Amino acid sequence: MAKAKYKTKQMTELLTFLKSVKGSHVTVSDISDYFKKQEIAVGTTTIYRQLEKMVKEGIVAKYIVDGTSSACFEYIGSKDAESNSVCYHCKCEKCGKLIHLQCSEVEELRKHMIEHHSFEMDSLRTVFYGLCSECRKTQ
Repeated sequence: MAKAKYKTKQMTELLTFLKSVKGSHVTVSDISDYFKKQEIAVGTTTIYRQLEKMVKEGIVAKYIVDGTSSACFEYIGSKDAESNSVCYHCKCEKCGKLIHLQCSEVEELRKHMIEHHSFEMDSLRTVFYGLCSECRKTQ
């Protein structure tokens, strides 16, 4: 018999928030700020614990872009949705902005890397570094 998943009120609140920002990356700080504005009492430790649980369940993806940035989290739904979703990231070297990139051209690069270089890129962990449009305008 399958073990039923126990959901706390905090996990339900967190899941509702993550679904509302689906397609976006959020940090624990972003989530904590949201809960404070909504006057929902959820501690930072609880947020971390619940996010890690959701990562293990495959409904949230965790991104650690580099050693200086906070981990980002994104609601991805079921494990089936994750396997169908190819996502790369661009990080601005000036402002630190993280851009979610779903692009068929980059997917062609991934295929090329496998076929011609025997190297498989991990789309969820691949990061392209450069300058975002806002930072290019100020140069």
